[in-house]
Amino acid sequence: MKKLAMIIFLLPVVFAGCNSKKTNTSNSSEKWSIKMADAIMERHDSLAYYNGRTRAGWSYDVAMVGMAIDKLGKIDQKYSDYMKTYMDMLIEEDGSIPRYDQSKYNIDYINPARNIIILHNRTGEDKYAKALPQFIEQMENHPTTKTGGFWHKQRYPWQIWLDGVYMGIPFLTMYANNFDAPKWYDVATHEIKLTYEKTLDEETGLLYHAWDESKEQRWADPETGQSPHFWSRAMGWYVMALVDVLDYLPIDHPDRQDVIDILNKTIDALLKVRDEESGCWYQVLDHGGQEGNYLEGSGTAMYIYAMAKGANKGYLDKSYLETANNAFDDMVKTFIITDDDKLPSMINICGSCGLGGNPYRDGSYEYYTTETIVKNDTKGVGPFILAAIELNR
Repeated sequence: MKKLAMIIFLLPVVFAGCNSKKTNTSNSSEKWSIKMADAIMERHDSLAYYNGRTRAGWSYDVAMVGMAIDKLGKIDQKYSDYMKTYMDMLIEEDGSIPRYDQSKYNIDYINPARNIIILHNRTGEDKYAKALPQFIEQMENHPTTKTGGFWHKQRYPWQIWLDGVYMGIPFLTMYANNFDAPKWYDVATHEIKLTYEKTLDEETGLLYHAWDESKEQRWADPETGQSPHFWSRAMGWYVMALVDVLDYLPIDHPDRQDVIDILNKTIDALLKVRDEESGCWYQVLDHGGQEGNYLEGSGTAMYIYAMAKGANKGYLDKSYLETANNAFDDMVKTFIITDDDKLPSMINICGSCGLGGNPYRDGSYEYYTTETIVKNDTKGVGPFILAAIELNR
């Protein structure tokens, strides 16, 4: 990990000096959202082959990048076409999706269906309407804890992960809003509140990566069922879910203020562990500066997006916009480089972290700090684009 630390601090900061006054320009070609989207599209003819993939897969993270790029479609239709082309590689005319397997009850599989709703509303094409019911069927039958929370996957019984809140819950509220299915609003807010209750550390206000209701997993605390550490991206998924759910949750829903309160508390807890020197966040949030730990790009980008959107929508005080803009500058200085192809790249993104499985992932500090680090990983560049759009950067 000493070698990693050298990489973090020695990579050239060729984009330094991009302060908010300079980057908040009417020239869209200067915006970070456009520059990163254009870099992705220049490197990859299709999202199906992003970062070495060999075929189109039903992938929550690739779909998220497509969703982020699609938001730039009002600037140029090519951005929306890029997302649609990828989704159309996966969805047959009869609405079937060969690479989606409902029987696995994997909540990650729900997130790409948000793009189906977007395309249904935009095009009216029949295949999108035909595709949606299978995802509602999954969530109607998805296994739950005794407390009524969705298992992360069927092969991870009795477990709620922070990641899963983002994977399933914004889709449910989006579906409820678009198809007059209000029962899903209640399901969504129950999941948000339950996950917060079960993963919360009262002392710090931070949220543990996961909770095992059975308390049988080796990673689970025998008394609380909580996993042992605060993983940066897990909390990123959670706060992104909150601001995205609030887009569709009715103003008069009885749980709406509870969701807003959770957002405020969680963002404030995250700001307390923001690294003072870099302005970014560490992979293991409360162990900044400890040997092996590193500044991590995806969590940082996710927090900035949630802060910016929360302030823009009025869920957070407007003062958080300044914090988000400052953190965006820090993110660019820390994680954005000019690559060999003269295009921007994002570095220091954790490739993947989970719990349990085979080989077994024990949720230890060593585990989180030694998983593979990836350049331009979907889970970093997608939130980076979203944050840049939200801040008009």
